[in-house]
Amino acid sequence: MVEPADRPSAAGQRLGAPESFGVSTLEPGLRPPAQAPGRQVSIRVQMLDDTQEVFQISQRSPGKVLFDLVCVHLNLTEGDYFGLEYQDQRKMTVWLDLLKPTLKQIRRPKNTILRFVVKFFPPDHTLLSEELTRYLFALQVKRDLACGRLICNDTSAALMVSHIIQSEIGDFDETQSWQHLLHNKYLPDQDAIRDKITDCHRQHVGQTPAVSDYHLLEIARRLEMYGMRLHPAKDREGTKLNLSVAHTGVLVFQGYTKINAFNWSKVRKLSFKRKRFLIKLRADPAQNAHHDTLEFAMASRDCCKIFWKICVEYHAFFRLFEEPKPKPKPILFTRGSSFRFSGRTQKQIIDYVKDSELKKIPFERKHSKVLSNSSMSPQSSSFRSQVPKESAMSVQLADQPDSARLGHQAESNGSEEPLAAASSTNGFHDPPMADPTRQNHNGTGSALDPNFLNPESPGSEDSPGGSPHVVVNGSGSVNGPGPGPGQSPEVRLLSPLTSPLLTDAGCVRNEDEEEARRKKFPTDKAYFIAKELLTTERTYLKDLQVITESFKSVAEKDEAFPESVKNLISTSYDPLYKFHQGFLKEVEQRLAQWEGRSNAHIKGDYQRIGDILLKNIQGLRQQTVHLQKHSECLVELERACRSIRKVETACRDFEQQRVCYLPFNIFLLRPLHRLLHYKLILERLCKHYPPTHDDFRDCRAALADISEMVVQLQGTMMKMENFQKLLELKKDLTGIDILVIPGREFIRLGCLSKLSGKGLQQRMFFLFSDSLMYTSRGMTPSNQFKVHGQLPLYGMTIRESEEEWGVPHSFTLFGQRQSVVVAASCASEMERWVEDIRMAIDLAEQSSSPSADLLSTSLSDNKLSEDGGAELESEEELCGSRSSLERQGHRGNTTVHVCWHRNTSVSMVDFSVAVENQLSGNLLRKFKNSNGWQKLWVVFTNFSLFFYKSHQDDYPLASLPLLGYSVTVPSESENIHKDYVFKLHFKSHVYYFRSESEYTFERWMEVIRSATCSSSRPLPSTRKDLY
Repeated sequence: MVEPADRPSAAGQRLGAPESFGVSTLEPGLRPPAQAPGRQVSIRVQMLDDTQEVFQISQRSPGKVLFDLVCVHLNLTEGDYFGLEYQDQRKMTVWLDLLKPTLKQIRRPKNTILRFVVKFFPPDHTLLSEELTRYLFALQVKRDLACGRLICNDTSAALMVSHIIQSEIGDFDETQSWQHLLHNKYLPDQDAIRDKITDCHRQHVGQTPAVSDYHLLEIARRLEMYGMRLHPAKDREGTKLNLSVAHTGVLVFQGYTKINAFNWSKVRKLSFKRKRFLIKLRADPAQNAHHDTLEFAMASRDCCKIFWKICVEYHAFFRLFEEPKPKPKPILFTRGSSFRFSGRTQKQIIDYVKDSELKKIPFERKHSKVLSNSSMSPQSSSFRSQVPKESAMSVQLADQPDSARLGHQAESNGSEEPLAAASSTNGFHDPPMADPTRQNHNGTGSALDPNFLNPESPGSEDSPGGSPHVVVNGSGSVNGPGPGPGQSPEVRLLSPLTSPLLTDAGCVRNEDEEEARRKKFPTDKAYFIAKELLTTERTYLKDLQVITESFKSVAEKDEAFPESVKNLISTSYDPLYKFHQGFLKEVEQRLAQWEGRSNAHIKGDYQRIGDILLKNIQGLRQQTVHLQKHSECLVELERACRSIRKVETACRDFEQQRVCYLPFNIFLLRPLHRLLHYKLILERLCKHYPPTHDDFRDCRAALADISEMVVQLQGTMMKMENFQKLLELKKDLTGIDILVIPGREFIRLGCLSKLSGKGLQQRMFFLFSDSLMYTSRGMTPSNQFKVHGQLPLYGMTIRESEEEWGVPHSFTLFGQRQSVVVAASCASEMERWVEDIRMAIDLAEQSSSPSADLLSTSLSDNKLSEDGGAELESEEELCGSRSSLERQGHRGNTTVHVCWHRNTSVSMVDFSVAVENQLSGNLLRKFKNSNGWQKLWVVFTNFSLFFYKSHQDDYPLASLPLLGYSVTVPSESENIHKDYVFKLHFKSHVYYFRSESEYTFERWMEVIRSATCSSSRPLPSTRKDLY
């Protein structure tokens, strides 16, 4: 029992503390307030070391009394970082309100256990002056790791666990360490990385428990999920999200991926109304915009209130100078909540510790078998002077890329810091963030970008506050090094903040260093063309790996997969994968020699790429037999899916995996598309080189060989692209028996407004070589489009009818049974549709009967009835068509859905151009309201940008569909004073990207324009022949 005035606490005896009440965390310099008279009640509190203590409080005592007793019991000076949480009668975890009576909050104290845990996670653990405080934070990190709440990759997890073990059992001993890991569970999947943990533990010889705590917090604080407590919510479109709050502001997660952040400086007001949580943002003067309000739906009003309260407390703790004053009580009516933050702010804690001469009280580490020197001076400078610099081994381990370790919650598709640098070479440096305890609101941060709440946007935000990023586990924001409380400049030199991990001399490269690094590389255009070959080859090999490893493992586990299909795919793609592995290795070696990163003394011999291309394209010609089988693989796999339900389910489930970031059939056609890329690269090299250049002859010979292969496979490629597109559209459509029929060619899809008795209504139209279908967005779980009508093209006429109906950009389609009036979004869209429909009508009238070809081998069932004139729509379906991204599924990011939301269209010509214009490479990205640049690995394909931490990642962390976007060069008023920067913008969404050279800048502009500017060019004659 702990009583405030009678006897010393049992915990004080256990911790070796004298009979002292220490210092109250809420009233500095004073003892806990005297308790009100009345009957005493026992309250049980579980500490961070899993021990339980019982405290006696009065029935009418506020929560502040109980919290003070806990802090006195622990002799804890910096107690304001902590709080007491418990489960209420609704089974919801809530924080104990320090101003309300405890027993009014805890209705059944005998059956309730309160937990003493960390409540406020500061951005920099060096602000914690007491070793005891850091020890308690380390226990919180240990607990979060064990329960799977602190998500990180295996390397960072192993490094953190090794520091925990070092603090508990001391220096590495193989037998002891192994036994300790067997009997203690630090991670949900600990056994898988046990060897990695012991390898890290070997490096910590001589490290004291206090130093281990320091290094543990140094790693943990840079993780994306450090201190995050997720609150489930949905946006206006029904997309499942998680909300959280940090020292910078309110964060939005999708799974474990941060997709948006609202900095405190941008938030005008936080409120809730019933189940809706509202964030009101400040207007942006530069954009002359009105106040934006963001709305999230939570499970109940209580959930909203709980999250609103912790947001209020976080804002007050980190942003205010002092505790806010209570509101005066209204005379007649109350309006709003009277809740306020109670306690010292972070600035008050730092000032108090700085100004006070506190006597260091030793404490006992419950789980530690090591004698810890915990009697050192409480001044932070004294502590820091005894902490050694972080070893290079720790830096290397922390920076190694590794797959994300998701524990028991892997199904959430979470990740580390989305779109952050993956290694030291991908780092970047922003200006240092100002003091987080400041009163004013001039900090930088990202303004609201609703695009991030949709699947069409990149799943990341810039670091609010513009703090510099240091890479551990691929991400993390760290404040710039500066003297802590009571710390002198001399002591600062001995701080761990001077370790290579955190200084400019180490892993983080600032923009000037990045500029200098670029200038050391070759400037010849041929070098950058060769580098494009390297970057795209890396992406191509990863795409092949999806087939040869990821899909192959799924097929082998499923007994329903026909052996013939598995063998066909294996024999067709495995030899290509091995061949291109060797090709990539040769290109990497040549580029390293070209850049001068090898021991070659004669650079001229290596400043060429044509010889490698010629050798490998001649080797690729021997693989033609495998390339010709890829169409057969596509057809056989489709036949297996149609005939065996389990195979169809397995393929559909595989497409839900993050590694399959495109429809799987596109991966099967990648080898054919890659031939076009080689041809285009060689054409650019031959155009660049003069005929007298040493590399010209090899490049011209290689171009002749690859051109011959392309001509040989061109017909098969076009047929398969059309077949693949029809199969992809079939997944997005419902209400049609069969879409893939012999002779049918896809021409264009997109949004048009259809005129009906209810006015203009948005519809999705699909133009094929024989018919025009129109659909609405249905209410199915996968957001499929329901077919409402099908107009045969034979005998159809088309007439512009803007004057007749008074609707801009409208035209009328006159069919044999039905007429339809539709309107496009703009004049250019109307021209594209009219041109393609007239061409399709001409082709339909010229063709006598569908020609039997390869497609017929995969067909069955009957045709859809052509009597599609009667359009039957229920009110439920109409509501569903108006909704946006409801019940968001994996297919919500397909081209069809992007066209629906951005009211645009795409033709088969656009798809063919997109196949040729694929690009990969590193880009620096910047948001409109951020200062720093993030270095990302970016892949452009299928009208989208896919973002990775590095080219070694197996799956993208986010994507940005580019349909509807505009690509331009920033103007002078935007203050982007960098070379080779292009700007992407759609409505209010703006992103800046920076390339490394003029050539790469022009290439990115070229390929992105091909996606953002829909083509109205006529189909190639070769494609017309296929009709």
